[in-house]
Amino acid sequence: MIVVDQRTFVQGRPAGYSTAGEGLPVVLLHGWALAQHTYRDVVRQLAAKGCRVIAPAMPGFGGTPELPANAFSLRGYAQWVADLLDVLGVEEPAVVVGHSFGGGVAVRFAHDHRTRVRSLVLVNSIGGSSWRNGRTLRSITERPLWDWGLHFPGDVWPIRQATRVLPVVVEDFVPNLVRNPRAIVKVANLARRADLRGELESLRDSGLSISILWGTRDGIIPRESFEALCVASGVEGTVVEGSHSWLLADPKQFGEIITNDVKVAQAARELELHAPAPKRKGLRRVKTLDPRRAPDPSASPPSE
Repeated sequence: MIVVDQRTFVQGRPAGYSTAGEGLPVVLLHGWALAQHTYRDVVRQLAAKGCRVIAPAMPGFGGTPELPANAFSLRGYAQWVADLLDVLGVEEPAVVVGHSFGGGVAVRFAHDHRTRVRSLVLVNSIGGSSWRNGRTLRSITERPLWDWGLHFPGDVWPIRQATRVLPVVVEDFVPNLVRNPRAIVKVANLARRADLRGELESLRDSGLSISILWGTRDGIIPRESFEALCVASGVEGTVVEGSHSWLLADPKQFGEIITNDVKVAQAARELELHAPAPKRKGLRRVKTLDPRRAPDPSASPPSE
């Protein structure tokens, strides 16, 4: 499956994205400090299942300029995604998949643009806002930055995984770091403060289909945060063997796990596409009389 890199303009600024496949729209939102190229193999897996995959480089990454200061928030990122879909002519609801920071954007997008989302898939996502310091459960905003940093090297090990993850991560991370280090720091702080449990509760009540995945060795998004997301969403969640970037290490496994979400969404889409047009009730066609043939109410009745 060929993945094509494209450029367009969103909100008057240039934006990059990758796309592949045809069919059910799937929007794939990348993690912190990465961009669309890192997820090329994931895009192929989804496209092979009969999906039109759109994987943008979100503002601040992959050569897409930062959001303006007055729009720098998860709400601003969500609006940017909505505007991108408008530019690309995606009118029907999409399956929205978000990894890490992209998961936070996905939740906010689904919350603010509910009718544009068919289902939501969160992969090792931010937004749970829970962290355990020893035996004490705390808000993740209290987690020091140095503690976050300690866990990043462990995300690519063991060595077998490192040989798969490092090349794809470096392709986007290093250019992002060189091009716009300020954006990396700003988005890290935005992700660290994110608490999206209220938005997930609202989405749960709306009936949106939500799937939440998490890797057993993820030291960046702790289990407590994953469990908080599950509670807010009213779902059990799926735990897989792997680190924060397990879907990059094993795109095929990710494709297998998400198969059911895709099939359910495709079935619903087919029903909508082939559903008969609703009948208009209470209306009847009225025959229009030719005024030249209409009876003259002032005329005398015919004589017998």
